[in-house]
Amino acid sequence: MTNDPKTAGPTPPQPRQQQEPPGFTEELDPTPDHGEHSYRGCGKLSGRAALITGADSGIGRAVAIAFAREGADVLISYLCEHEDARETAHWVEEAGRRAVLLAGDVKDPAHCRQLIDRTRKEFGKIDILVNNAAYQMTHAGLEEISEEEWDHTFRTNIYSMFYLSKAAVPHMKPGSAIVNTASINSKMPSPQLLAYATTKGAIANFTAGLAQLLAEKGIRVNCVAPGPIWTPLIPSTMAPDKVEHFGENTPLKRPGQPAELAPAYVLLASDDGSYISGAMIPVTGGRPML
Repeated sequence: MTNDPKTAGPTPPQPRQQQEPPGFTEELDPTPDHGEHSYRGCGKLSGRAALITGADSGIGRAVAIAFAREGADVLISYLCEHEDARETAHWVEEAGRRAVLLAGDVKDPAHCRQLIDRTRKEFGKIDILVNNAAYQMTHAGLEEISEEEWDHTFRTNIYSMFYLSKAAVPHMKPGSAIVNTASINSKMPSPQLLAYATTKGAIANFTAGLAQLLAEKGIRVNCVAPGPIWTPLIPSTMAPDKVEHFGENTPLKRPGQPAELAPAYVLLASDDGSYISGAMIPVTGGRPML
């Protein structure tokens, strides 16, 4: 039996709500679906070791659950959301895989190197790197964006990908994969998300270039471009009236659920995607990326 994609997740209006950044899952209404009770694995990542940044909640949690159910051990990288991160670890372990938690700021190159070293120490290797951690904030005008916030956004969203990839690649064998989280904003930038959208454009370019650079090593590099996805990032970075109508501007008339992103990451991390490199997969609820 097939499901109607228009009703596969909650539809707006969402209750008006706001959180302080970085946001927490338990305060979201409605509760997002990370695939806790729906994702079914079939061994596509059996025996592999993955590092996922921003894995405490949202897309990162959904990817961690899917990877674990496909057979991968997971290092869960997160900023400071300890309770959310422990919940992600619970689902990884319930799938019979190892979960390792490591808090810290991916803006820091030393922390990024620590993440790679810890992954290798715990699992003996690193096969998959998912660069997913991100920061965004909504602003009505250019004058509202401080130099500090611009720098913070770039260091979190794109510098970290360079730091982590550079540290990981020397330890990756042929068949390994790097999967980056881009955004529909990489091609269709929202003016209210100027700093964030600019970094997402850079991520798309970084992905395409790095894929070519690493092809000789047998390491594939791709990215996923989410549209509006219901995660703690939304009420912690947008005004309550925007949250209420979040996702209405898609052809499917709703925001996506984190669980709806996970299969794209599994494809790009697994041997099913062996001839996919330098690509960007849109998961946008029907909004075209021009």
